[in-house]
Amino acid sequence: MKKLIVAAAVGFLAVGALAQGQFNFGNRVTVAGIDAKVFMPDGSTPLSGAGYWAQAYVGTDLESLQPVGTPVNFRTGAAAGYISSVIVTTPFPGGTKVWVEMRAWEAPAASYEAALADGRMFGKSDPIQLTVAEAPNPPPDMVGLKSFSLVPEPSTMALGLLGAAALMLRRRS
Repeated sequence: MKKLIVAAAVGFLAVGALAQGQFNFGNRVTVAGIDAKVFMPDGSTPLSGAGYWAQAYVGTDLESLQPVGTPVNFRTGAAAGYISSVIVTTPFPGGTKVWVEMRAWEAPAASYEAALADGRMFGKSDPIQLTVAEAPNPPPDMVGLKSFSLVPEPSTMALGLLGAAALMLRRRS
């Protein structure tokens, strides 16, 4: 009888651990029609290798997006511009509708926010909405994800010169 109670308790713990919603974080899933390369600012050179990171940002509304999962590097060669798909677990229960963005940035910044602060290149996809799945259901793919390009962050000097030019133009008029 004790073995049955222990087995039931362990089973309930396992079910509780799987209650969080999941989705497939990937920008190339051919069976789902997803082909969303990520590019350099020129719009034609795909991101490649350990010099660039991508991470999923998830929230129940667009103002509450938070990073989930671990940042992943971009693939190289013919697969440049794509990441290897990974299953991401969210803090939301299965069946919850969430907004998802793919954010990418230039290394060595450890996060998207650090890339912004350090003046590194960064970019993000248009947000998409999906319903996260609870195991054992298959996690949904990021259907609707579109390609995007990184944006170069202007240097402090460039911003200063732009401000000075604006002041000079205003002074002349």
